[in-house]
Amino acid sequence: MKCHRCSSPGCYREGKKCKELQELKELCEFERRLLEVSSDIEREFYCKLTRLEELLEFANRMGFKKVGIAFCIGLFEEVKFVAEVFERRGFEVFSVACKVGAIDKSELNLKKMQPCKLEAACNPVGQAEVLNEVGTEMNVIVGLCVGHDMLFQMYSRAPVTTLIVKDRVLAHNPAGAIYSGYYRKKLLGR
Repeated sequence: MKCHRCSSPGCYREGKKCKELQELKELCEFERRLLEVSSDIEREFYCKLTRLEELLEFANRMGFKKVGIAFCIGLFEEVKFVAEVFERRGFEVFSVACKVGAIDKSELNLKKMQPCKLEAACNPVGQAEVLNEVGTEMNVIVGLCVGHDMLFQMYSRAPVTTLIVKDRVLAHNPAGAIYSGYYRKKLLGR
């Protein structure tokens, strides 16, 4: 499918079915609960809550008690704030930085930015393992690198959502490239 090329998305308001899908009708009980709670939050708080507030509401309604945060060490201050917000609302927070295990990139045959210095590799698999061990019920990504976020999601046993997407150029706001006329031209080669 190429929905991005649709001139009239009839699925949105008209119920037009371009393709028959049964997956949502066949969810297990837990998956069905994720769908219901997220739908309820969307309906009740549309344009009223920030993403962080939605995460708090979602975790609360799901009955989660243990929240994990997998984060980039470059967003350390932001994670301290996010963790405090969750803790003040009664959640037990476990966090794990991207450099967990402190494995030098040379041990993994990875190229370094500064070859003569120790440069710890990001370890998204290790991050997932740490949070899996403590039994987190929901994991939140804060600024993991492209690809590292994918590996983390693949290895996490708990459902994963993203609070902050890393974009060092646009202050962690990747949508800025889409809304900026300059970047739109640059990206499209105009």
